[in-house]
Amino acid sequence: MSDAAKPRDELLQRLTAVERRLHQHAHRDTSTILERRTDPDPPTGETWQWGQVWAHLAEFLPYWLAEARQVITAYSGEPVPFGRTKSDPERVAAIERDRNAAVHALWQRTHDGIGETHTFLRELPDGAWAVRGVHSTLGVMPLAQIVDEFMVGHLEQHAAQLDGLAAG
Repeated sequence: MSDAAKPRDELLQRLTAVERRLHQHAHRDTSTILERRTDPDPPTGETWQWGQVWAHLAEFLPYWLAEARQVITAYSGEPVPFGRTKSDPERVAAIERDRNAAVHALWQRTHDGIGETHTFLRELPDGAWAVRGVHSTLGVMPLAQIVDEFMVGHLEQHAAQLDGLAAG
C-alpha cells in the first residue's frame, strides 16, 4: 500500500460510515426532535436545532471541495490560502435560509456532496497529498488534514450532534 493510499482509504471508510449514520437520521421521525438544541459549540456557545444542523450539512461539502481543489491547483511548494471561518456571511446566510427546508431535500444535497467527496478522494493523484494550504485561524495544513477537518471529520461532528438531538 502506498503512503498516499493510507489517508485515502481511512477517509473513504469514515466517509462511508458517516453517510450511513446521516441516512438514518434523515429518515427518522422528528416529531419530538425539531425543537431540541445541540450542546453549545465550545468556542462560540452557539446551539442549533435539527434544521440548522441539516442546513449546514447541505451547504458545506461543495464549499470545502472547491477550496481543496483550489489548494491543489494553486500549490507550487508554498501553502495556499484557503477557507472561511464560522462567522462567514455566506455560511451564516445559507444556514438561516435553509433551516426550515425539508430534511429529505437537505439530505439529498448532503448525499450528493458525500458522493462528490468519494469521487474526489478516489480520483486524487498520489502527489496531491503533499500539497498544503494555510487557513486564517488554523494555520498550515496538509491536504489530508484539510479533508479530515473540513469534510469527513466535519460530517462526523454534525452526525454526533444529530445523535445527541435524537437521543434527547
